[in-house]
Amino acid sequence: MEESPVPDDYDPAAYDRPSVTVDCVAMGMSDGKLAVLLTRRTQLPFPGYWALPGGFVAIPEPLEAAASRVLKQKAGLNDVTVDQVHAFGAVERDPRMRIISIAYRALLAPAALAAVPVHADRCLATIDADGSVSANGQRLSLAFDHAAIVAMTLTRLRRTIDDDAFALVAAQFTLRELQTVHEAVLGRPLNKPAFRRRMLDRGILQATGVFEAVRAFRPAELYVHVPKG
Repeated sequence: MEESPVPDDYDPAAYDRPSVTVDCVAMGMSDGKLAVLLTRRTQLPFPGYWALPGGFVAIPEPLEAAASRVLKQKAGLNDVTVDQVHAFGAVERDPRMRIISIAYRALLAPAALAAVPVHADRCLATIDADGSVSANGQRLSLAFDHAAIVAMTLTRLRRTIDDDAFALVAAQFTLRELQTVHEAVLGRPLNKPAFRRRMLDRGILQATGVFEAVRAFRPAELYVHVPKG
């Protein structure tokens, strides 16, 4: 007879059971700035505060599935790629009880971000260069430790922006638009000729021969991202 993997006298109630939540940092470019999607809390704790879309993880639910569900239910986002950022487990991060949060990041292309309806209880807030969050020129105080979650997500995005920037532009983009994404994430201006040369020398951009719609100045050529390998 095959031995049971769990002893008959095993008592799961003998161990503490902290709850687990997911909090989602859905980021995209809005009016040339890096923005994050926030929802307004209506219940205790922190009623009336802005917060990241989040929720409790069900017992049979994989973490990524929970993050995708939260983004669908609270932000109307479907079929978005989520990447785990970090686990936040400070003992008193939630005044209700012991709750560990797993933060997930979703990078949204312009069309996906524009399709998210904003209203009184859902907004797109700007992520400033220092990692703080603001709306209408006013710095926001976020619920729980969500300010720290946004700041860490930004720090990690900065390390990988050369590759992740392509998730924040349309499928076809100009070098100017690509540079705008880099500058918004890094929080500083970049030298235009040096940036263009560095991007083109990587060998992962392909010119389409198509130019952007007529503008007041000379239209720029559109490129597509062609990953190596």
